[in-house]
Amino acid sequence: MNTKSRRLIFTFALLSLSLTHFADGAPVNIKVGYPQLSGGSMPLWVITDSKLDQRYGVDVKTVYIAGGATLTHSLVAGDLDIALTGGAVVGAVLSGADLVYVGIGLSTYGFTVYARPEIKDVNGLRGKVFGVITRGASSDHAAIALFNRYGMKAGQDVKFLYFARQGDLLAALDKGIVVAGVFSSPTTVMAKRLGYKEMVNIASFKLPYPHNAIATRKSLVRQNPELIKGFLKAYLAAIKIIHEEPEVAKKALARFLGTKDPEMIEDSYSSLAPLFLKVPYMPEDAIRTVISLSDHPKAPQADPKDFFDNHLLKELEDSGFVKELYSRR
Repeated sequence: MNTKSRRLIFTFALLSLSLTHFADGAPVNIKVGYPQLSGGSMPLWVITDSKLDQRYGVDVKTVYIAGGATLTHSLVAGDLDIALTGGAVVGAVLSGADLVYVGIGLSTYGFTVYARPEIKDVNGLRGKVFGVITRGASSDHAAIALFNRYGMKAGQDVKFLYFARQGDLLAALDKGIVVAGVFSSPTTVMAKRLGYKEMVNIASFKLPYPHNAIATRKSLVRQNPELIKGFLKAYLAAIKIIHEEPEVAKKALARFLGTKDPEMIEDSYSSLAPLFLKVPYMPEDAIRTVISLSDHPKAPQADPKDFFDNHLLKELEDSGFVKELYSRR
């Protein structure tokens, strides 16, 4: 038997083992990464806190990897099975990565700009240093979209300074290293308490964008679609809880954010819960937004349809799963 044949048999055996676990009802381990300690990861936290994964045949292991770009690289490397990440996936695919979105997270940018008191409006940021989390990821794209809206060009009219974590950005704002930055909840509450002012809520623009979207490898979708569907079932069930059982969602937020602060928990919930779609199909316009903001040389010729695959969600909806899920009380 040659080496190629042995590899094929080994791959088939692994796939068969995974499918057998589903058939036997034993949960299958699945590693899911998230990029920031913010409410954008709420569905994942509700899944684990309410043990929804066990109900749908998967055993979710959450992994915190700061920054959407680093998180996406971990997915490419095979260290994760799924990543809740943003536009960094588009850049990775343009560079040849075997990734695909199988659902959206937040349906738009979940960010707010906070600034030092001397900055009166967005135009006051001209010539200043602006704080962003991770180049090529969601907060970077949100900042570029914001300044485009005001006729300003990132890197020319405004200098960007990148940070790994929201806490690092807030510290830089407090020290005057940056005069403003893009924040997500609950760091927004901390910024407000330190005396910084909300300048603009980027989510209010309702620009389509894959913030904390559900990404995986195309090869995994092909080899083990039931594994991904198991996670998607749990994710859909978590969204239902977020919309219908706020106190359960807030309990999960409190646990993962590591706080009992009622204002931080409430802000994390109320500012982001409405942005989770009942059935989180990835819209083509969201991918088109990322492509339009990308400086990758292949971006102008890219087809948005090559970056996402909604068929697993569609199968779940067509099977009656969503209807049955929402019929429960």
